[in-house]
Amino acid sequence: QGQLVESGGGVVPPGGSLRLSCAASGFSLDGYSIGWFRQAPGKELEGISWFSKFDGGAYYVESVKGRFTISRDNAKSTVYLQMDSLRSEDTGIYYCAADQGVDPVIASDLSIFDYWGQGTQVTVSS
Repeated sequence: QGQLVESGGGVVPPGGSLRLSCAASGFSLDGYSIGWFRQAPGKELEGISWFSKFDGGAYYVESVKGRFTISRDNAKSTVYLQMDSLRSEDTGIYYCAADQGVDPVIASDLSIFDYWGQGTQVTVSS
């Protein structure tokens, strides 16, 4: 049974950096689109960055473009999200998801994807 496990969250001051990891076990990330989502307090789930298996591209929503970088290490079956210049509005629980049929971009419930993790908390506060 495959699973995704996020790690790397924590508390950082505004302007700080964190690197999140999404490690896959029990399956290979090859052939999957991988996405990062976040849920801010009181807000809906938001897709913020993803790798598309369909065109090989990396994508970002406008609010994180230029500050966040998605990368992957296939040998480690891990996808990363480097987050720089963090802002208070980046606070939330960060999740990763993987799917063979669609790019994980929009969802109100991560269970629609093939695999999803339990999340890691990111708090940006002085």
